[in-house]
Amino acid sequence: MTLVRAKKHLGQHFLTDKNIAAKIVDSLKPEGRFGHVLEVGPGMGVLSDFLLQKTEYETSLIDIDTESYDFLKKKYPQLGTRLINADFLELDFKSIFPENFAIIGNFPYNISSQILFKVLDNRQQVVEVVGMFQKEVAERCAEKPGSKEYGILSVFLQAYYKVEYLFTVKAGVFNPPPKVLSAVIRLTRNNKQTLDCDEKLFWQIVKAGFNQRRKTLRNAISPLINKEKLTDEPMLDLRAERLSVDDFVKLTNLVSAAR
Repeated sequence: MTLVRAKKHLGQHFLTDKNIAAKIVDSLKPEGRFGHVLEVGPGMGVLSDFLLQKTEYETSLIDIDTESYDFLKKKYPQLGTRLINADFLELDFKSIFPENFAIIGNFPYNISSQILFKVLDNRQQVVEVVGMFQKEVAERCAEKPGSKEYGILSVFLQAYYKVEYLFTVKAGVFNPPPKVLSAVIRLTRNNKQTLDCDEKLFWQIVKAGFNQRRKTLRNAISPLINKEKLTDEPMLDLRAERLSVDDFVKLTNLVSAAR
């Protein structure tokens, strides 16, 4: 079969190392929590080859690239409707997966944040994610409070998932090689169906705090708070990067009660 051309506008960097591909697939831990896996951007199927050997779950593939779709259709004729030619970011998960499922992929780096926010929007269904990201993004997802890398994505993901940085991947195992290092992380859904606070307000406070991260929270989130009632709250004198998920939940409840 004719090989698929990597397309720059789709952020494609095809993984060529089968040992790393096997290691990524083996990082999925179904343990009875999901029976279906969706691979995003399979390209020429280096991950798919290993995924389709697994019997613990059923695998579906989605790729926006028509050339990849046509290639994979010939390579895996047995997939039928489990091979999807569509935009992952526009996919209605519930129309395809009636139950919980996992997501895996060598994700396009140009839309990696959008992919993670799509996961967050569907956190009640997506119970696990194993993915290749740009190393800086992977580090940001797993970062703990107190560093410059810790940010909006860190807080939101860690509110609903256990985030594990698994391993770093060098550029030479891709075609074409990216100009950055890559890394694989695993997100495992925690047992929090909802946070112990007003979740909409929580998201607003986190975003406002980090959007002006050089300011103290008292100033960064000033439009959201009643300054007269929260004059002595010490958390408001800190910057957003100092607060853990639990701290943001506590702060959200304080702000909500003072309104």
